[in-house]
Amino acid sequence: MAKGQNTPVPTTALRVELGWRSGPEVPDADASALLLVGGKVRSDGDFVFYNQPAHTSGAVRHEGKRDGGGSVTDTLLVDLARVEPAVEKIVLVASADGGTFGSVPGLYIEVTDAAQGGVIARFDSAGASVETAFLLGEFYRRQGAWKFRAVGQGYSTGLEGLATDFGITVDEPQRAPAAAPPPPSATPAPHNPVAPPPPAAPPVAPPPPVTPPPVAPAAPVRLTKVTLTKAAPAVSLAKQGGTSGALRVNLNWQSRKQFSGWGSKRGRAVARHADLDLDLCALYELTDGRKGVVQALGNSFGALHRPPYIHLDGDDRTGAVESGENLTVNLDHTRDFRRILVFVTIYEGARSFADLHATVTLQPQFGAPIDFSLDECTVPSTVCALALLTNTGDDLMVQREARYLVPERGVSPQRTIDHVYGWGMNWTPGRK
Repeated sequence: MAKGQNTPVPTTALRVELGWRSGPEVPDADASALLLVGGKVRSDGDFVFYNQPAHTSGAVRHEGKRDGGGSVTDTLLVDLARVEPAVEKIVLVASADGGTFGSVPGLYIEVTDAAQGGVIARFDSAGASVETAFLLGEFYRRQGAWKFRAVGQGYSTGLEGLATDFGITVDEPQRAPAAAPPPPSATPAPHNPVAPPPPAAPPVAPPPPVTPPPVAPAAPVRLTKVTLTKAAPAVSLAKQGGTSGALRVNLNWQSRKQFSGWGSKRGRAVARHADLDLDLCALYELTDGRKGVVQALGNSFGALHRPPYIHLDGDDRTGAVESGENLTVNLDHTRDFRRILVFVTIYEGARSFADLHATVTLQPQFGAPIDFSLDECTVPSTVCALALLTNTGDDLMVQREARYLVPERGVSPQRTIDHVYGWGMNWTPGRK
């Protein structure tokens, strides 16, 4: 499609892929969407992006990135059949992270049928220079049907400026308060032998006006994030503001070889995808010496408010849970942890992590999210160490592992990862 052209699209689930060519010095980019009524969002909840990955209606969600074969893609799923009647338009946005789009080669947006995989529309954006955000395309209603338009409007103010233009309230970094002015220098009072007159009676203050209690404003949207890479694999939770509350560890995945098309764990409804089952797990060691595992196998789901202060939300064995699998760590008990190793095993449905694209996100209740992708497996691995959290005093350091292990014949994935990381536990067969 050329810039400005439009085409009809079916009122069904559509996959929107933002893509570009990877390479040295190429900035990262992110896909996002805004649901508009009268040209503006109704609230900050109408903004779907990496820190707010799903709309409450279920109509739009952010599916995450994959990197391979010299290209990178970031994907949104837009189910037009679930869009609320008031929503007139969904704008599709690309934002650059760490540079401008003049340094991002081969930028495009492509719309495909989520069920059948056929391409419905594609727009290749060219001629970018100093832009740090692009409104690449939009879905809009016209006489009861939906259309897609190629837009290609650039912004030099980044995602923050673009989002603000559509009515989003963006959280600004806190600044140090301005220094107070120095006190005036004291000078001696002049000698006056005449006694001063008595002070006048203070005026009677009128009663304060009665005002209704203030309404707390909605929390602004936070655009900050941390992506761990091979070059920068570790981060302090405390430096990101994650010193208390709950830390949610989320795993989402997609199959890219075993099935036709992309069989997404999130929201998949086709029966042939139902046998893809990954288990999110955690080995823990507490400061009092206790060790253990939190996992669905053996129904060892842990506990959040008593040892081990780690809880597995549940075991998604059917793919019905849109948010994937989640572990929650109680950061109010950081001092009770010595180390936590988060790992994932393939329970059934895939031969290796080489067949899968997975995204790991650590979301502190307070602070920026930390994420990374699993796209580098070249061995027949059925167990992968994701992240190691190590106590450094009053802080937890998060270390990206992304380490694929191949169990020996007859050795369980759990025993394999225990041996590599030296946990020293005794294992017995279990089932779920």
